[in-house]
Amino acid sequence: MADVYLVSLGCDKNRVDGEVMIGNLRTAGFSVENDPASAKVIIVNTCGFISDAVQESIDLVLELAEYKQTGSCRGLVIVGCMSERYRGEIQESIPEADAILGVKEYDTIAQVVGRLIGSPEEISMAIDSNPYLSRIKARSDDAIPHVAYVKIAEGCDNHCTYCTIPAIRGAYASRPIEHILDECQQLVDAGVKELVLVAQDTALYGVDIYGEKKLPELLHKIAQISDDIWIRLMYAYPEHITTELIQVMADVPQICKYIDMPIQHSEDSILKRMGRSSTKKDLVSLIGTLREKIPGIAIRTTIMVGFPGETAEDYENLYRFVKEMEFDRLGVFPYSREEGTPAATMPQQVKADVKFARHTRIMNLQQKIHFEKQAALVGKTLTVVIDAQQEEGLYLARCGQDAFEVDAVVYVESEETLHPGQFYQVCVTDAREYDLIAKPSW
Repeated sequence: MADVYLVSLGCDKNRVDGEVMIGNLRTAGFSVENDPASAKVIIVNTCGFISDAVQESIDLVLELAEYKQTGSCRGLVIVGCMSERYRGEIQESIPEADAILGVKEYDTIAQVVGRLIGSPEEISMAIDSNPYLSRIKARSDDAIPHVAYVKIAEGCDNHCTYCTIPAIRGAYASRPIEHILDECQQLVDAGVKELVLVAQDTALYGVDIYGEKKLPELLHKIAQISDDIWIRLMYAYPEHITTELIQVMADVPQICKYIDMPIQHSEDSILKRMGRSSTKKDLVSLIGTLREKIPGIAIRTTIMVGFPGETAEDYENLYRFVKEMEFDRLGVFPYSREEGTPAATMPQQVKADVKFARHTRIMNLQQKIHFEKQAALVGKTLTVVIDAQQEEGLYLARCGQDAFEVDAVVYVESEETLHPGQFYQVCVTDAREYDLIAKPSW
């Protein structure tokens, strides 16, 4: 019988928090296994970013709560963003919960579990100066052990009018460079080949503790750990991307020629209402610079349709912008009206059916752009990392322009054995809509 089962919902930043909690639990002597039916304590690390995510979290909590009747569960713990945002409501509506922890209470998880089922040994209340190092004890559970997310900062200072994150996670707080480097070294020593840097805004890293943006320096130092790794940059707000950062991405070979850069919209009036400081002119210039300085870079972005006050003309301009920019990867989301945010009380809320139609039309446009870009890669040689073997002679892989679980994949056909977590040169033989088919180039 396992002591604990833990499941994390939502973003990859939440995934890191889950790994840290598992590491803390195992350090304290608890067993953590992937079977809720036999666990004495079930922990749900929730998402509370938008209403759909909250509902998914609630549904899973209620589903797992049934193990208090049908399984071995003696304690149900709800942690994470939903707990932080709706603690009072959870206490009233989910009486099955034995403990509710917010986002700043992860370090107490071992003590909480100990109170519910007893402690296997004396648990120290001391908090390690670098608590993220404990996550290495959770890595053995990962189905893709060669990919690791590294959270370089917590919270957010951007205060976009549609977003709940600053209220949930608090002000932007960078982690010290030496702590991040220790964690990255530990992960690489454990076999990680791809380090994915995440935060609410990675480009702002360092401003709060060093007085200046330190992401370029951090990237340089992580690259010194090993020549045989990929470093991927996610969630870099365009407002904070500097010339120095672009140059580092161009110069350092370990950094994937890829950037996730959420822009949200193209029209100045909408960007202003969103609380964003970029303008369309700024975005066009930045995209041009990235493509000029880093040939072959894959630019991934997200846009929001149906924001309050978005007119038909605003939307048509956004549509043309997407068509002209030809983003390599694009996520499109209908605006979600979240209570407690300034946008929720704005006039001119867009009807749901209009948001859906706008979303569908841009997604169809981006699908065409993506298919054409993939088809242009046929005959090209790419460096890929093998993620898994799907069946005999067929492997799932990705090139540097595709993030794990987010973007496209490369199906590699090979009579010779290929090894997950290793890099190979492959030749693209076909493009099947979103994904590529390839064979080893030797």
